[in-house]
Amino acid sequence: MISDFGSGRVRATTVAISDPGPLERYLSAKEPGSAFLRRGEGFVGLGEVARFETDYIDTADVWWTEIATQIDHDSELPGASGIGPLAVGSFAFDPDRSAFRSVLTIPRTIIGRRGGQYWLTQIGEHRNQTLPAPGDAPRFPEHLDLGHGTVTQDEWAGIVARCVELIRQGDIHKVVLARDLIAKADGPIDLRAVLGRLIERYPMTWTYLVDGMVGATPELLVRVADGLVTSRVLAGTISVDPDHTDPLAKAAQLARSTKDIREHEFAVESVAQALEPFCRAMNVPEAPSVLPLPNVLHLATDITGVADADVSALRLAAALHPSAAVCGTPTHLALDTIAAIENMDRGRYAGPVGWVDTEGDGEWAIALRGGYSGPDAPDQIRLFAGAGIVADSQPGAELEETRAKFVPMLQALGLD
Repeated sequence: MISDFGSGRVRATTVAISDPGPLERYLSAKEPGSAFLRRGEGFVGLGEVARFETDYIDTADVWWTEIATQIDHDSELPGASGIGPLAVGSFAFDPDRSAFRSVLTIPRTIIGRRGGQYWLTQIGEHRNQTLPAPGDAPRFPEHLDLGHGTVTQDEWAGIVARCVELIRQGDIHKVVLARDLIAKADGPIDLRAVLGRLIERYPMTWTYLVDGMVGATPELLVRVADGLVTSRVLAGTISVDPDHTDPLAKAAQLARSTKDIREHEFAVESVAQALEPFCRAMNVPEAPSVLPLPNVLHLATDITGVADADVSALRLAAALHPSAAVCGTPTHLALDTIAAIENMDRGRYAGPVGWVDTEGDGEWAIALRGGYSGPDAPDQIRLFAGAGIVADSQPGAELEETRAKFVPMLQALGLD
């Protein structure tokens, strides 16, 4: 753990500001930065006053709960979810089998926008209540090469076929398998530029930048705001090409797909069962809707509930992860199968990514449609995509689904 907190108390100040414009432009290459944005709302974080590396979400929740009690917050704005000091995090998909650690950081400066309110939060003794200047302009490398990752496409299709055989033996109902691609540049990759392109092309998603993880995910693992819990389940996917296919016909095809409906039902059941012990009341829609994105259509179900007192968003993220949407069912068998046949370390791909405030409210999405670029190899980025495998899955169709899910990051890198 690295922290400016020590054993004393820390003061945070939140002031109202005028519309700061696009928040992502305040990110700088000169200091650590984070972002969690959707439809122009959310926040960017600049710098770090504390950093906690761990293996498990539960441990991070305990750490943040203790740290939050040390923060004295002065605010010009009325108390509202997410306005003020935050912890921003990215967690490993399978911490028991990953070389990557999970991380939770506290930004020194936060610039936010939500519901017509704009604010600046700063933590520490040296607080300047004026909006920081925008960061330097993001830069793209002049040249990028895309290569296969841990396995080739043919090898991955063979892994899918093996997985289908295991499922048909009867103990496992669904397994989500992922694969990766590696893009290498002629210089350091500026993730702020990748983030900016994702924001432009995919405004309906949750775009994130946290400790080397960047992406545009359509899947909200859990939101807690003033006692209301929301979780968006996405499972069941079909690719679309608006120039050559009719999106309405594709939507109808997806809604009639027995394979995709079965996959979706597994995911909804897993989330509902995980949330139930923490909620006084819940609403689970009987049938999914179709969520359109520029590159794919998803079957989607929004589950809502009323949270028990003192249940934090981070605690719920720990209870929900990994859901059937990114792992499979039964969970323990799906995790074992992924570890045995996927042949790669997912790191923090498909793990929770998001934020929590000092009251326990927060938003945690699933780190999908993204990639990772670390300090050990800043000139390369590892991209990820996955697909849910059930008994009647076809390797070729699942491979095509991953190709569609790579599209957002390939577009953001100029490799489409």
